This record gives sequence, structure tokens and C-alpha cells, in this order.
Amino acid sequence: MSGRGRLALCAYAATVLAACSMLPLVAPASWILQAAFLLAILSGVGALARRVPLARPLTVLAQAVVALLVLTLVFARQQAIGGLLPGPEALEQLNSLLQQGASDVGQYAIPAPATPGIRLMMVGGMLIIGLAVDALAVTFRSAAPAGLPLLALYSVAAGLSPGGASWLWFVLAAAAYLLLLLAEGRDRLSQWGRVFGGAARAPGRAQQSVFENTAPLAPVRTGRRIGALTLGLALVIPAMLPALDSGLLGGAGSGGTGEGSGGTISAVNPLVSLQNSLNQPEDREVMRYNTNAQDTKEMYLRIVALDEFDGATWKSSERHIKDVPDPLPRPDGLSPAVSTTEVETSISAAGWYAQSWLPMPFPATQVKVKGDWRFEPVGRTLVGDRKQTTRGAQYTVSSLLVHPTADQLANAPAPPGDLLKEYTRVPDSLPSVVSATARQVTSGAATNYERAVKLQDWFSTSGGFTYNTRVESGSGTEAIANFLKEKEGFCVHFSFSMAAMARTLGIPARVAVGFTPGVTRPDGTMSVGLRDAHAWPELYFEGVGWTRFEPTPTRGSVPDYTRQQAPAGSPSRPAEPSRSASAQPSAAPSASDSCPPTARRLGDCGPSAAASVAGPTDSGPSAPTLIGTAVGVTVLLALPLLPFVWRRRVRSRRLGSGGRTPADAVARTLAAWQEITDTAWDYGIAPDESQTPRKAAARVIRLGRLDGAAADSVHRAAGAVEQVLYARDPRPTPGLTDDVARVTAGLRAQAGHWPALRAILAPRSAVRVIWAVSLRWERTRARVSTRTRGLTERLRPRRGREAPPEPATGA
Repeated sequence: MSGRGRLALCAYAATVLAACSMLPLVAPASWILQAAFLLAILSGVGALARRVPLARPLTVLAQAVVALLVLTLVFARQQAIGGLLPGPEALEQLNSLLQQGASDVGQYAIPAPATPGIRLMMVGGMLIIGLAVDALAVTFRSAAPAGLPLLALYSVAAGLSPGGASWLWFVLAAAAYLLLLLAEGRDRLSQWGRVFGGAARAPGRAQQSVFENTAPLAPVRTGRRIGALTLGLALVIPAMLPALDSGLLGGAGSGGTGEGSGGTISAVNPLVSLQNSLNQPEDREVMRYNTNAQDTKEMYLRIVALDEFDGATWKSSERHIKDVPDPLPRPDGLSPAVSTTEVETSISAAGWYAQSWLPMPFPATQVKVKGDWRFEPVGRTLVGDRKQTTRGAQYTVSSLLVHPTADQLANAPAPPGDLLKEYTRVPDSLPSVVSATARQVTSGAATNYERAVKLQDWFSTSGGFTYNTRVESGSGTEAIANFLKEKEGFCVHFSFSMAAMARTLGIPARVAVGFTPGVTRPDGTMSVGLRDAHAWPELYFEGVGWTRFEPTPTRGSVPDYTRQQAPAGSPSRPAEPSRSASAQPSAAPSASDSCPPTARRLGDCGPSAAASVAGPTDSGPSAPTLIGTAVGVTVLLALPLLPFVWRRRVRSRRLGSGGRTPADAVARTLAAWQEITDTAWDYGIAPDESQTPRKAAARVIRLGRLDGAAADSVHRAAGAVEQVLYARDPRPTPGLTDDVARVTAGLRAQAGHWPALRAILAPRSAVRVIWAVSLRWERTRARVSTRTRGLTERLRPRRGREAPPEPATGA
């Protein structure tokens, strides 16, 4: 195998092995087989283009065109012209799939399903990286920079994978890159010829030439040692650095060890995880629980509280954690005068559900759970230590159902100063429209309780808001202002916005993240699924403590203490299942509405008919778009044919009829010989300008394996050239056009099918176009430079006459 072929194979292997780091991101992993096959086609096209050889930019361009064609064939065949060519409809389909993939990436948890959009992003991204690696390492023979696209590919996988990419993927990618560098080094060394072997030989051994044809062992050993050392350092050093644990649905938070020892937990951002859960195509069961509560609508399973708003997002403050006390301390701010009911709940988490925060009813008073769990007292949450997660956990929680009355909330005294200062803090970047809207909505309210109820009712009923999980998530100040304007979002937007507005009114507020109560199973247990993931605001009232509100329409249940007409603690109907079974709200009834939610979650309803919803009509792309796309596709398809078209035009001009003067006859003879020389070049016989016409003819006959009439035609053309160049009275030789045709036919017959096709479609002599353009550019530059110097010289005397120099004065 040639050195360049070895480089191409190593570049292909490096890309595929680096792409393996993305296998955990998408399931099933069959996409990588498809991408590897298409990348092999791309590498093969590059190898063929380099054997032509095409110019380096043309080689990369040819690979890019083939990449577009294969992506069109795989992902937009129905819309393509002839099933292959990317017309306007095919390009629109590819663009639509990319947009769908970008939306799916933000909606699905890892591993995401291999939707058509995500598959296009994965396969197309791998082809782009592979093209960059092949171009840098093989076409331009610079393997070291090819590590940058490989690093980008691995970095994407490491950044998106829970806990970072596995060490195995790093080893595979690094080993492939080192193999690529080794192949390049071997190829460079081979160009130096045989290595000088000056080492002493053992006695009795036959004397060999000092220029032995041996492998360059020393440089290879050195490269291997450097590569092994680099790989070892890359694996060892990260293991010695402190790890950054992930957040809500990732690894466990870090904490101290030992009795009474302290520790901290860092902030988490639940936005992506929460939206992913709500948009899962299958409402997988997260946990089941049994409870002795008479009414389950208040059984929200709380995970974590987000109490810090820095302007970019809501997050959990860095808090100290400690061992789990038994029992837990009494909830902050809860007065004995407020009615409570203690309930006990047994919870079993699914074996696939692994995250570091323990879902519990709020406020919990006692927790019985096995494993390494720690207690964070401010948020009253349990966090896993030493990578402890909820996977398959079974635990029992004692908690309080708090039943405050409207009067108790309305007459709540002022909260402590420290608490008021911390939980009413808003960033300076918060737009003024947030506080202005809060004051407008709560105008006429006399107490913080009335203000809170008015905010809740405005979001959930009277404000004209729409629940939609497909809206782009965001919790920053601009996202809140945009939500108040567009009035469309999901629980994150409702809870974050209400908490921010409550803080501007001087009401301590934070956001809780967890699950709604779920749905009742036939055996009486409660089933909680991914789509029950939820976020809600908690507002603080002295004497009651942190109190739940529900501003999100169609989600959860509105607390009884926010309904002044209903007495607190009165019986109410059981918790209703979430009415947002799909991510998009629809006015049309679903065919599966008659199926119980529990049976639907467990897959007992059978297939359901999809309700057809008439969407907005689209008149299609505009005329300028169609024309522009057609022109672009035509240009793209015509680029590879330019060498063929140029060669045909040059042949026609050389062999065409000219004038009748002696000078015209000389030009026709030289043009015919030039055509024979370029035709031989197209078939692999490079021209040698240093040889005489007679020697050049013998060389063409020998290398082209010509005989008979074809060989005689080459000799006749060479003789004609010598006649017009050296004879005192040149006489033109007739029939040179027929001689050129016989030589072309002879070269084609000896070359075979594929070389002949390559000589026609990708002629080597087309490089003369680049030479001609370069020569014209140099002549133009020289002409401009000459005229500029002439103009400068003409201006100098004129300036001298306008401003004559002053006479010199001597001392």
C-alpha cells in the first residue's frame, strides 16, 4: 500500500473511532454503521481524485459534492431529482430535518431516540469531520492539524454525555490519532530513501552495504514512546483533578464523610432535564408509591429548591450538607397553630431512573432509606453521596400535609430580616416590565397573600397564557420578559416568572422542582411518569413556612388555601392526571381519551388513531428561491464537468481549420503536436519539455505501448514539427488531424476502460488552465506596476517645479 493510501485509511479509522464517543448519546447506535459506510465512499472519492490527480481544492470540492449527494440519497430521496440530485424540494427537506433534529436535541434526554433529524445531524456531522480530517491529513499532507476536528467531535460527546465521555472512547480516539501521526511520519521518512545503517555488525556476519534497505526503527520507536507517554498523561492527570459532579439528573453531589462532618452541594440547572422529561415520546414510569393520605392531590414529590436568581437562571445555592437526622428538624416558619396531618408514603424508584436527589413529599419529617444520603437543611432535601443515586431505591417518608387557612396566610407577620433579604433579591438586569406587570396584576391587593393569589390566578386562568412544552426553555431575565409578552410556555416559565414577580413585590419566593402526584393504578398505588415532571413556586409566609402555589394551567392542582370560597382541609376529589399528554395543545379530541392514564402509560390501550389536525397551508418556496436554488444546483453539478468541457473546446480549436498563409500552416502543425502531447498526458504520460520532438515521440510510443498506424502517426507529427521549426523552407504536412485521431484511439485502446473514462472526464492536461490564469495574473501585476512607476516618474518633475527647493546656504 502506498504512503498516501495508508494515510487515507488511518484518517478514516481516526474519524470512526472518535465518533464512537457519541454512541451513548443516541439509541439505537445503528446510525454509526450508516455513517461509516458513507464516510468510506467519501474517502474512496478522495483517493480516486488524488490519483487523477486533481488539484487539492478540486479534490475537497469533489468530496463535498459527493457528501451532499449521498446525504440527499439517504435522507431526501423522495424529494430529490431522479432520487439523487438535490433539487429545491430535497434541500428544503434536509433543512427541515436539521431544524427538527435541533428541536429534538433540546427535548429528549440522553440517550435520545434516533429520529430522522437527529440521525441526519449525527451522520452529516461525522461526514463533515471525516472530510476535514481527510483533507488535512491526506490531501494537504498535514496530519497534526487533523487532530482539531477529531478533538471537536470528542468534546461534543464529552460535553453532552452524563458524567463526561467514558475513558474507553478517549483511548480509542487518541490511539487512532496517534496512528495517523505515525502513518504520516512513516510516509515522510520513506521519501528520504533507505536509512544509513552505520552500526557495527556481529563478527562472522556477511558484510552488507551501509545503505541497507531497513525500516526506520529509531524514529518509529521514538514516536511510539512519545505517543504512549502523551496518552498516559492524558489519562492520569484528569483522574488526579477534582471532579465536577453533575446536577439534577446526573451524578451525585459531593459531600463530606463521617459523622457530623460537613460538605457542600453545588448549584444545579434542571431546565434541560425537565423539558426533556415532558417531551419524551413514551411516558415511562419513574416511580410508584403507596400513601395513607386521604387525598393525593397534595402529594407533590419534591426534588430540589432553586433559591438563587442571578439574572441568567434560577439555581440552587451552594449549601452545607450533613448526615440525615432522625427525625428531621421541624420545618422553618411553621407555627403549631396551623393545622397539619402526618402521612406516611412508601416509594419505589424505577431501576433505570438514576439521579442524585431523592424525591419526597414536602415537608418531610422522617426518611428511612438505605445508601449514602446526606441532608441539606435549608431546602430540606436529601442528596446522594459517593455517587449514590435513586436507581431502584425503596424508601419510606413521613411528611406533613399543611392546611393553612386564608386568614392565617393573609395575617402572616413579616418574615425574618435575613430571610426577607435573601429571598427577595432580584438581579439588576431584570427588565422593569416584570415589576411593573406585577404591580399592575396585584393592584388593589392589601396583603402579600392576596397578591400571591392574584399572580397565580392571572397566570393560570385570566392572563390568557397557553401551556406548550415545545417553547424554547430559558430562565434568564430576557426569557421572563419574553414569556410575559408571548404568553406561551411550560411550567418552568410559569414558576420562574411568578417567583421573580413575587420577589419584586417583597414576597420571599423560590422555585421547587419535582413531580406532580401522578395517577392511580387499579391496585390503589400511585404511578409517576416522566411527563409528571414539574416546577412550581414556593412563597414564604411566617407561621406557615414555604407554601406551594400553582400558576401553570392544566398542570397539577390549585391549592385549596388559595380558594377563599373553599374551607381549608375539606375533602376534595383525587388528583387528576395531567391533561398534557402531548407536548402540543390540541383542540381536537384524542382517540385515546377513553383509555385510563395508567393503562396508557403501561401500554395496555393498544394502537390509537392519530387525530388529524389541519395545519396552516404553505404555498411553497417563492419564485426567487426556486430560481436561486436551481442556479446553485446547476453550478454545483457543472463544476466537476468543467475540465471535460474545457478539454473538448481546446481540442476543437487546435484541430479546426485555420488560414492559408505559411504562418497559419506552422501554427496548425504545432497545435496538432500540442494536442498529441496533451492527449498522452491525459492517459498518464506526463510531457517532458526538455526532449526534442523525435525523442518525445519515441517516449510516447514506448510508454503508451503504441504500434502500427498509431505509432506511425506520432512519428509523422514529430517530423512535421521538426520540418516547420528547423527547415529553411518549411512545408506543411497534410493529414495531421487524422494522425491525432489515430494516436488518441491507440492510447485509449491500450489504457483500458477506467483510465480512458478518467482521461475524458478528468483530463490531467486541464491543469494548463490554472497555469494560464497564473501567467495572466503575473503579467497583469507587472503591467500595473510598470504603469504605476511611470506615473510616479512623470509626477516627480511637476512637483519639483511647483515647489523648487530652497538654495543651500554655506556656513
